[in-house]
Amino acid sequence: MTAEPSGEVVENPVLDDIDARPGSTASLLRTIVGLYLRPIGGWISAADLVSLAGDLDIPTAQARTGITRLKQKGLLLAERGHAVGYRLNPDAVTMLERGDRRIFEMREMTDADRWCLISFSIPESARSIRHQLRRRLQWIGAGVVSPALWICPGHLQDEVLEIVAELDARAWVTLFQAGAPTTPRTLPEAAAEWWDLDSLRSEHLAFQQSLTTLPSEPFAAYVQLIDRWRVLPYVDPGLPPSMLPADWPGRRSVAEFTRLSTELADAAWQHARDVTAAARPS
Repeated sequence: MTAEPSGEVVENPVLDDIDARPGSTASLLRTIVGLYLRPIGGWISAADLVSLAGDLDIPTAQARTGITRLKQKGLLLAERGHAVGYRLNPDAVTMLERGDRRIFEMREMTDADRWCLISFSIPESARSIRHQLRRRLQWIGAGVVSPALWICPGHLQDEVLEIVAELDARAWVTLFQAGAPTTPRTLPEAAAEWWDLDSLRSEHLAFQQSLTTLPSEPFAAYVQLIDRWRVLPYVDPGLPPSMLPADWPGRRSVAEFTRLSTELADAAWQHARDVTAAARPS
């Protein structure tokens, strides 16, 4: 996203890690692209991408429409070699690497970890930037202490700085590193006020329930697993146990994801490599 002088924000879709509903054609295709285009060299034939989509029971016409959407969003660039195909947009690599860290390295805070406080005062003339800042802070799991003061784990500070830079909002935003918050309430009560823990709980339970319906074939199961999981590591900040209810389901979600991804990843990668081998540029 870039900010115009008027304060209006022009969306740069490549920078949006989460822009499609998990389980939708666009989301599943995006998951395939994120998982496999880099290890196979950054290019895939149109036929092979449609074939991989077919392994997820996505009809050909629907897959082609979804691929067109990914081109429009800037994730894929049309590139014809010895076959019609698509290359990963180089501008998307940073986004995908950031997603890898979130999806496969979800962190849980301890009481000793630092926090990042985000204070901002953005004029009404730049209200679109203010809206986008709040939206994107929410999507990295930041909590709302007050409308202009947000809080997130300290290890996310670099992501906050990236967001602020992309929105050209440096003049209006101040970041602080802080220790454990001191509040008139208990820490679990404060966390429940700053984050929507009821919604997060529902997300975790829905994810756990969805695992009972994974396909039997490893490639389809793995892509579905990643697609169903990928939002949770963004919206769940990984709060320390001292700030969460005793029956918090987050740890079980992480354990189940880790177990299943370990079981499925190699066979899924082998399938993707086999499908794309013949058409891959030498």
